[in-house]
Amino acid sequence: MSIEISNGVVRVDGSPRVLVTADYPYYRDEPSAWADRLRAMRDDMGVEVITCYLPWRHHQPVADEAPDFTGRTHPARDVVGFFRLCDELGMKVIAKPGPFIHAETTYGGLPDWVDPSRDPAVEPLLDAAGEPSLWSDGAGRPGRPLPAPLAPEFLSRVTQWLAAVGKEVLDAVTYPDGPVIMMQIANEGIFTSGALPVSAYDYSASGLAFFRSCLARWYGTPEEYNRLHATAVTSWDEIEPPRSWTSPTSAHEQQAHADWGRFHAEYLAEVYRLWNEAVACRVPTVVNLNPPTIADLDDWLTRVRPRTWGDIAYGFTNWMGVVSADPDAHARYVIAAKLFPGPNMEENWGFSELYDRAYADATTSYHQTLLALAAGATGFNVYTGAATSGWDRDLDSAHEYPYPDSSPIGANGEVTPKAETVRWLADFFAAHGEEFLESRPVTGGAFGLYLPYAGIGAWARGAEDAPGCGRALLAFHARMRAAGLDYALVDLETVTPEELSAHPSVTVPGGSFMHAGVQQLLADYAANGGRVVLDGPAPTLDEHLRPCTVLADAGAHAGGEDTDSVVKVVRGEADAYLRVHPDRDVSYLTVLVSAGNEGSMAIQTPYGLVEVVTARGGAAVVRIAGGRIDDFVVKGVNAFLDSAVRAGVSLDGTAAVTPEGKAADLARIGGTVRRLG
Repeated sequence: MSIEISNGVVRVDGSPRVLVTADYPYYRDEPSAWADRLRAMRDDMGVEVITCYLPWRHHQPVADEAPDFTGRTHPARDVVGFFRLCDELGMKVIAKPGPFIHAETTYGGLPDWVDPSRDPAVEPLLDAAGEPSLWSDGAGRPGRPLPAPLAPEFLSRVTQWLAAVGKEVLDAVTYPDGPVIMMQIANEGIFTSGALPVSAYDYSASGLAFFRSCLARWYGTPEEYNRLHATAVTSWDEIEPPRSWTSPTSAHEQQAHADWGRFHAEYLAEVYRLWNEAVACRVPTVVNLNPPTIADLDDWLTRVRPRTWGDIAYGFTNWMGVVSADPDAHARYVIAAKLFPGPNMEENWGFSELYDRAYADATTSYHQTLLALAAGATGFNVYTGAATSGWDRDLDSAHEYPYPDSSPIGANGEVTPKAETVRWLADFFAAHGEEFLESRPVTGGAFGLYLPYAGIGAWARGAEDAPGCGRALLAFHARMRAAGLDYALVDLETVTPEELSAHPSVTVPGGSFMHAGVQQLLADYAANGGRVVLDGPAPTLDEHLRPCTVLADAGAHAGGEDTDSVVKVVRGEADAYLRVHPDRDVSYLTVLVSAGNEGSMAIQTPYGLVEVVTARGGAAVVRIAGGRIDDFVVKGVNAFLDSAVRAGVSLDGTAAVTPEGKAADLARIGGTVRRLG
């Protein structure tokens, strides 16, 4: 059996699979509980793949002692035994060796002996003001400086840690010799920093050395750099990065800000490359970027460029709000899922006290899991599958037992109603995941990302006279959502003419310059019947800041997009997403209901009027085959919002299953009806 990741999709022997996983922090539990919790996640949740971090500070708390992976110093450090147990139980594993993991652990899982404040040999990560970038463990505790990832001393220690994990743990248990089928490197960027402003790091000496090496590679000579930046430097060492927005007005003056954004993308890719090579694991590698913040959307866009990562696959997390009730959280979530194909590597299924009480009920997590899949995710993760209550306080002294407070499997091993909801999702996608992934989203258009603008916009923070991507993208998202339309994101510097032609329109942010090749791509697209909507001024210069008016001459539209849709919510407050299989008479309809909705939903589709009854904040996924409703999962109970209905789904007045009895969730999977309530 072969396992690979191709274009963000996990393929087993060439066939696409929706990646369904659950996280289990073995290091927070008593080893005597491991087998019971794994069996519960397998048997009661239907999960066959476990994800788990390997905390560096847990396995190697003392600098001059070798890491403990077998439990010789503490039973909970026997990760080799844990992986062996997973294998015995028929479960696969995605190993996550950090080196930084967050996971509510002390110092993000880094050992104290790499803290720059404790060892001056370790260079600190610096922000634009020259101050150390700090990490706080929460609970109002003061922050501690983080190490600079590219500095020689820290990189040497990280390399030794990751190489030890690779040789002493993963080599013997990597598929097909063991259960480890995939590896995740880093956490949400590098130090949970993927969504931070570009001014937050890395102004350390090692970071600036890498920045200047990038400039030399990009521009070749100081003379060419000077021509594009209107400067007069004689060596790369003279160039300082921007540290604030100085309101530059010309394209030449704005290039330094674009450079720093491009540097952030290459910096992230370089750290990923170095850390991945240090492990030298032979299974696919994935990462888990955190979604952007609204204020820092341009910072995230300019930094997160999965096409530059080689064989490392894109993945993302949640942790930014309840999307059924918060429009900003909805936008951030959808953008993260649409940026590039990849699995959702952490969906909050267990934390209500730490994040939002809405997560005490499964409906919130169920809604968000379906949204991610509808928006483009290729898998989902239950974080965490089981609660724990047995960790060493040095690993985490800021949080109380259990961790987390409301997982599908409780801290004492009890199976909660959340487990059955996960089971239904796992079973639905086990039956239909391949077909779901092969089906193509029905979209009303695309937004074209021109990422040099994002590098400038990250500094300009919405200044009217500066280009950017974030503001235009958020406005586009709001227009499309209001019209009930799905959409795509495309990178204008890498999208092919064939890929672009699949969309009826493309909305493009405006600015004074744009690559000549991108301008020609858009002009050709328009000449072939596509609609180019320009949000801002038409560019008059190319990437070398020489005159180029190809796009302006093509007559891009200044008005809005065409908002006609074959899928439209005609009753109720909800979002609807439709995917259509290219070769079969099969479609998948996902309906995501607002927390404020009352009553049933009605969605006009090419097959007729689909009516869905869900709880407030609920959701449904429906397979339509041959013009009739086939399998489905509908959430009818949301205890957090005190909303309970007899869930149901019908097409043109014909119910798929006759509602009966009390309020309950409802599903039909493989022709078998299930109720929960």
